Amino acid sequence: MTATQSRTGTVDRMRAGTGWRGGLPILAMALVVVLLGVLLWLLHHNEAEERAETLIQDVLWVEQDLHFHLTSNAESLTRLANRLGREGLSSELFYAESSTLIASSPDLRRIVLRDAAEKVLRAAPPANPLPETEIAPDWHTGFILARSLGQPVYGAPFWLGGESGVAFDVYVPVFNQGQFVGMLIATVSLDEMLSQQVPWWFAQKYRLEIVDGDGMVLATKSQLEVAEPGLSHQVRFEPPGKGLAIVVTAYRQDNDLVRNLLAAAIFGLALTSFLSLWALRRHMRRRLEAEQALRVEHAFRKAMEESLTVGMRARDLDGRVTYVNSAFCRMVGWEASDLIGSVPPMIYWAPEETESCYSMFRAVLRGDAPPEGFELTLCRKSGERFKALIYEAPLIDSEGHHSGWMASILDITERQRVEDLSRQQQEKLQRTARLITMGEMASTLAHELNQPLSAIASYAAGCLNRLEAGNVRAEELEAPLTKMGIQAQRAGQIIRRIHDFVRKSKPSVAPCAINRVIEGAVGFVEADARKHGIRVTVIPDPTDPWVDADRILIEQVVLNLARNAVEAMSATPWFHREIDISIRTADGQAVVRVADRGTGITPEMADGLFTPFFSTKEEGMGMGLNICRSIVEWHRGRLWYEPNPNGGSVFLFTLPTKET
Repeated sequence: MTATQSRTGTVDRMRAGTGWRGGLPILAMALVVVLLGVLLWLLHHNEAEERAETLIQDVLWVEQDLHFHLTSNAESLTRLANRLGREGLSSELFYAESSTLIASSPDLRRIVLRDAAEKVLRAAPPANPLPETEIAPDWHTGFILARSLGQPVYGAPFWLGGESGVAFDVYVPVFNQGQFVGMLIATVSLDEMLSQQVPWWFAQKYRLEIVDGDGMVLATKSQLEVAEPGLSHQVRFEPPGKGLAIVVTAYRQDNDLVRNLLAAAIFGLALTSFLSLWALRRHMRRRLEAEQALRVEHAFRKAMEESLTVGMRARDLDGRVTYVNSAFCRMVGWEASDLIGSVPPMIYWAPEETESCYSMFRAVLRGDAPPEGFELTLCRKSGERFKALIYEAPLIDSEGHHSGWMASILDITERQRVEDLSRQQQEKLQRTARLITMGEMASTLAHELNQPLSAIASYAAGCLNRLEAGNVRAEELEAPLTKMGIQAQRAGQIIRRIHDFVRKSKPSVAPCAINRVIEGAVGFVEADARKHGIRVTVIPDPTDPWVDADRILIEQVVLNLARNAVEAMSATPWFHREIDISIRTADGQAVVRVADRGTGITPEMADGLFTPFFSTKEEGMGMGLNICRSIVEWHRGRLWYEPNPNGGSVFLFTLPTKET
């Protein structure tokens, strides 16, 4: 079992032991919340039932009130019809009684008296002829039915037109000694009836509507808009019948706002308490887990520190030792009790190094200790000296405050001995490598010096010939002697620069125009090219880029590439013998291109072109291209080969341009 698995198992056992006890308060509070919810639901349910009962009672009351009103009007009309039957249809009694009825019941819009032949005899209010909108489309049917039954009959609702709304007719027959003589027809406005008969308090609580059998609203009474309808109840409207019904809808009211707010507050507090207990339980659980994990981690860290071979030492801000591990105690030979609480000078400081130790001690307290560590000579209890590599880091407490310094101490005595031996071996290898490189450069050095030395010999032979002739003037020798000096300086520069390169010393880097460097290098190869009938073409970059480079080394690269091109065209027909050298700038790089029309390089040979001692020439040393690549890469450039589409080879190298 690993240490991590052991720590996890301990925490799991702790959770199992405290989980059920910590859940009891939460369970109790959850029951309180549930019971409170049930109580609120019961209160709401009872309130809804009470409101439904109240609604039904109010609906029945208003229906009875409207029924009583219509019945009273029908009885009044019946009395008027009986008096007209006794006194005659022409009696002035009609206008007096009709006006009284209309005044007492504003919902009666008009009362019309027709004779047995259905002819209009009189109307109140007077109108001759009657308005078409106030005559029911099926009045004749009601007329016949009331005459047949001998009692009041209610007609179907009809539209009065305009804003008058919907009305219905009441047909009351008139008899004289059992003989039908006429018909009283009263037109009742539904809207006016609701307006007069439905009290204000009812309209504030409910919305009352009269609907037909198809559910169409014929009349309504309400003082508020129904934004969100509540309970609703419907009863038949008898009379007048004809499929009419009264629909009453209750408004949603917050009559018990205080009670609801109080219940909501109690419920919220209970829920908050539940959540608080849950959060507290989680907090306590996490705290117990953290404490247990801390004890486990402390034991684990202690075991890990004791197994370290690196010495650990902690000091407070005053430099007093507060902690050491066993590895440090073994390193210095002292017990932890001897070291903890000690202050400088420490008992493990070497006496001869006391000043150095004090200096680094003060630097550490200032926060100036080298981050890469520092070395000191310390002393064991036995008096043996040893080299120690010390890394100091600030100690940060749990609140983020700097409380001291922690040092990691390594005994590097043996490592230093190994490093010294390795350094000596490395120096020997470097000297051997330099000797090998000097041998590799010998052929290149001879080749590079051949041209200036040949030129010096030619100029010297010419001067001697002129002197032997005896008729030479001093000014005639000035030019060739000057050129001899230049070539001698050139040879000296080549020897010095190649020697510096072999020694890996830093070349003389300076800003230079790459166009002029290339043109200067071509000047040294033109004579050899003309000798072999080769045309050399140079295409400079029109932007005249500058680079940071060693001019001599870059010229050597160009000379080597151009000389290889000359040698590659020894078998090329004379009309194809040409070397194209161009300079261009792209992406912050100066690109130099040297192209020839020689025999080219096979794909098999291309892979080893830049390998040391690899050569395509019988007498070649195989170091030229390798040295060229080393020079270019030292200048942070790149050298590579491409086949020439026109036949031959193309060598390209880049140099970073200098920003202007």
